[in-house]
Amino acid sequence: MYNLILLLPLLNFFGLLFSEVLGIRGTIFLNLSCMLGTFLISVYILIETLFNIEFSPIFLPIWVWINVELLQVEFGGFFDSLTAIMLFVVTFISLLVHIYSCEYMKNDSHLQRFLAYLSLFTFFMIVLVTSNNFIQLFTGWEGVGLCSYLLINFWFTRIQANKAAIKAVIVNRIGDTAFAIAIFLIFKTTGSVDFSTIFLLSDKLSNFEINTICFFLFLGAMGKSAQIGLHTWLPDAMEGPTPVSALIHAATMVTAGIFLIIRCSFLFQEANLILPLMTIIGSLTTFFAATTALVQTDLKRVIAYSTCSQLGYMINSLWAFCI
Repeated sequence: MYNLILLLPLLNFFGLLFSEVLGIRGTIFLNLSCMLGTFLISVYILIETLFNIEFSPIFLPIWVWINVELLQVEFGGFFDSLTAIMLFVVTFISLLVHIYSCEYMKNDSHLQRFLAYLSLFTFFMIVLVTSNNFIQLFTGWEGVGLCSYLLINFWFTRIQANKAAIKAVIVNRIGDTAFAIAIFLIFKTTGSVDFSTIFLLSDKLSNFEINTICFFLFLGAMGKSAQIGLHTWLPDAMEGPTPVSALIHAATMVTAGIFLIIRCSFLFQEANLILPLMTIIGSLTTFFAATTALVQTDLKRVIAYSTCSQLGYMINSLWAFCI
């Protein structure tokens, strides 16, 4: 049952991308069936997680992904209350956006490709929130970035869409590089990338090591969640079709940075220098983005800056969660 939440969006992607015999009705039926099934599974996981008093976090190994002398990484799932809530949010919004897209894009000759990209994004977002190690999380992290590029640049004949997609990739590379450095530092200090192992060893790390790791993790979160300084890609990303703006750039992908900080809260609660920095950056982003939104004339850019502001609120309040 738990594996299906990963398989359905992926099967939907390949079914839509490589099948030329479905037609419009078949495309819509396959797409909505897979997305509805994914959402129902997330509801089941949410109910089992939040309302079962005997429930404990589930580690679900699928296969050994990387096996070298110093590193063994399993591709699998980690299901706790945080994962269950994020799965419900991601799949519910994805289902609504897929339903809207079937009507909004029905006259577009590339509807099949558009829905396939949306399904691939949903798959990578589920990989991100269900990961049990940093390597798998980083794979989902980069996957949603790839889908963001493909969807912003969906109407690739428009020069402005090309520029916006490239800008999103370049700006996010700064945060992604910082996140990769954080993973290297975590492996160097703990010898592992699994959340459970790092959690047990986190109290063995020095104050300098924890603050350094959390600094780079926070830079990664700033890039994906469009905090001040790395926010410039988000308003331009609204060049994509409206469903893309709703799914990726105002609802799900931009919360990946918030999810990363909450998932690593056992590290951030010891980072006495980074928590004040988070509060400052979040407050500045909230004020700057909200005031910038007031003078915008394009509705989609107003939504983009409003999203930045709300993400700043989240970053600003996370210090209370991590303490």
